[in-house]
Amino acid sequence: MYRYVFLAVLLTAVLPSAPSFAVTAKQKMETCKFGADDQKLQGAPRTAFIKKCMANRDDPRGPASGATPASAAGVPPPPKQ
Repeated sequence: MYRYVFLAVLLTAVLPSAPSFAVTAKQKMETCKFGADDQKLQGAPRTAFIKKCMANRDDPRGPASGATPASAAGVPPPPKQ
């Protein structure tokens, strides 16, 4: 029993300080360049994409969890008046 308590305390103390969870600027740049290459961006759009990708912002990346756009859910759009 003490063995499990000791293991839980040890993991709680060690895991948050593990440097393997950190993303370096070099790794982030590689990811951003991969995204730009995947979208076949060149010139100004590529530069803008990489700049936005490298920014340290926590922007939402799509609809809220559980919410789907009407077109994706198979629901036709409302009629125009």
